[in-house]
Amino acid sequence: MKTLLTPNPKLIFLASVSLAIAALSSSCGGNSAARQAGAAQGPAGYQVFTITPQTATLHTSYPAVMQGEQTIDIRPKVDGYIDKIYVDEGSVVKKGQLLFKLSAPQYEQTVQSAIAAINSAKADINTAEIAVNKTKPLVDQGIISHYELETNQNTLNTKRAALAQAQTNLATAKTNLGYTLVTSPVNGVVGSIPYRLGSLITSTTAQPLTTVANTGNVFTYFSLNEKQLLDFSRTVKGNTLNEKLKNTPAVNLTLADGSAYSEKGKIETISGLISTATGSASFRASFPNPLHLLRSGGTASVDIPQLLTDAILVPQKSAYELQGKHFVYVLGQDDIVKSREIDVMQLTAGQYYVVTSGLKSGDRVVYDGTISLKDSTKVKPELMVAGKAYQDVTK
Repeated sequence: MKTLLTPNPKLIFLASVSLAIAALSSSCGGNSAARQAGAAQGPAGYQVFTITPQTATLHTSYPAVMQGEQTIDIRPKVDGYIDKIYVDEGSVVKKGQLLFKLSAPQYEQTVQSAIAAINSAKADINTAEIAVNKTKPLVDQGIISHYELETNQNTLNTKRAALAQAQTNLATAKTNLGYTLVTSPVNGVVGSIPYRLGSLITSTTAQPLTTVANTGNVFTYFSLNEKQLLDFSRTVKGNTLNEKLKNTPAVNLTLADGSAYSEKGKIETISGLISTATGSASFRASFPNPLHLLRSGGTASVDIPQLLTDAILVPQKSAYELQGKHFVYVLGQDDIVKSREIDVMQLTAGQYYVVTSGLKSGDRVVYDGTISLKDSTKVKPELMVAGKAYQDVTK
């Protein structure tokens, strides 16, 4: 037989009250300890640097399209069949080098006809000269009238004019025959060749035989929007456009594979109008191309360096963006941070913003706290080593 123990309800109530009081006492004691520990820790530490004017070089890249100094369509001046092709696509050619030969027998026949006409005209002249020489003594002796001599002399002049016309026809025929040999008008690189041997080519054919791009110098075309153009105009010295172009430093070129092109370029022209369609102005820079590495139609990026002196710079990690505006946290005398709006140039110097307003020399800025900080937060400033915030500025 088992004995069952029934707990006393009063004892259960007293035990529950005791446990609740103990738990409440423990909780209050823990919060008090946490507050004391938080008070002991104090403000959080943040790295802070002092704004110091810097000398920096801005490197700003703009996408560009390349075109040869000259890109010429090679078109025939006469009709004919392609008889020979002397070059291949991509060949580097010299001015006057033979590219194509057209088969046009009609022009050879015209040359032969012109030669025959010249020989005939010469024979007619000889006959007319004989007649004049024969008539002249008879006229002098009064045997025949002077009219006969004038008639023969006019016939001789007509034959001489016919000879001149035949010689002109021969020159024209030879010129047309020469057009069957198609040569390059400039030094350059041969483009695509859409036709093959035996193709009939006329002067009105839609596609050219090929193109030759003179790439000894290559033009790169790129655009700056209105704000970038204003920044460029304000920072480059000079009162006129020509003076500004003269004072613009040499520019660099980054190729499509990310490699740097070895030759320096020069900005030569700036469009006088801002396009209403794109809101930008067109620039043209010229680069020498001695190794023919650059090709017409290729893409690249033009890098414009710009030297700034006494510039106010802040690392990009020290700023945050809100609704299109830029802000930094500036440390006051009481070590309480305050967000401050800054104006920055469209251009950047590597990992730095160029500040045009909002900061001055001597201001203390939090180096990296844009995620965790809020306005009116008291911090413990940790001064950075001089120059650490500005290392590699000029690279």
